Amino acid sequence: MKRVFSGVQPTGNIHIGNYLGAIRQFVELEKENDCLYCIVNMHSITVPQDPKDLKEHTSDVAALYLATGINPKKSIVFVQSDVPQHTELSWILECNSYTGELSRMTQFKVKNKGRESAPTGLFTYPILMAADILLYDTDIVPVGNDQKQHIELTRDLAIRINNKYGETFVVPEGRFLKSGARIMALDDPTSKMSKSAENIHSRISLLDDAAKIKKSIMRATTDSEARIAFDIEKKPGLSNLINIYSAFTGKTVDEIVDDFDGKGYGDFKKELVAVTQDAISPIQEKYNEIRNSEELSVILKDGAERAGAIAEKTMKRVKETFGLCVHTHI
Repeated sequence: MKRVFSGVQPTGNIHIGNYLGAIRQFVELEKENDCLYCIVNMHSITVPQDPKDLKEHTSDVAALYLATGINPKKSIVFVQSDVPQHTELSWILECNSYTGELSRMTQFKVKNKGRESAPTGLFTYPILMAADILLYDTDIVPVGNDQKQHIELTRDLAIRINNKYGETFVVPEGRFLKSGARIMALDDPTSKMSKSAENIHSRISLLDDAAKIKKSIMRATTDSEARIAFDIEKKPGLSNLINIYSAFTGKTVDEIVDDFDGKGYGDFKKELVAVTQDAISPIQEKYNEIRNSEELSVILKDGAERAGAIAEKTMKRVKETFGLCVHTHI
């Protein structure tokens, strides 16, 4: 069995882009792999967070992991800050990385745009992400296409250290979405769907009620033509909606276009509302059952212990590699 690791930040409710792009893969991967799924709350504090909200959102994401079908008996579900080896390894990796490669990270450039200076954590968080992955001897990292650069940095760090000090880390492989399956913002199909966007109708969150889902979809950007067709370049808004429909139903793009031949955007959007609500409703029911239960706390505590045991073995090896393991009993 191969080792799988991935994580989601608890900076807001998980939206359908997160779900269709990553979390649904998590459920598929746990069938034949050894999986760890983390709520990466330490990544969240690279920008200011309200402590109470962060704590609540962390539990929200954990409950949504389970509600979407992740089995805590098969996979390890845990909170990043409960396993201190993440930051311990991150420091060692920082000492083997370079400011030049970090300054080239696209997401840092975007998040730092217009600033004279940025929080140091925002600059170095790709190293913490690398530590998250390398800490568990990860083989496969299921992430969105926007994370390719971070996976490459993780691989570069692992290879660099292995070449200099001997085999220390497993070099991971990213598992990425196919190019057509990326879910974009409903109000701006040139940008990916985001939890942090100001317009709440730019996204559909897994915890949105039926009225909000309907309003967001009916307001979604399309074009002036009233013809159902898939064309990313000329009809990006409609094509994004068709991708969402396809992802939820399993129908191909061609099948969807044929189904709506001769119908207008209003008909298509109404049907997409029903499809989306039907897909999300069972997740919300399961979420409501577990969110405030004792079971959730037990699962996260158990997950932290299981993840910590793996992490400790890795750190023992890493410390020996770097000459940091002075006492034999450590």
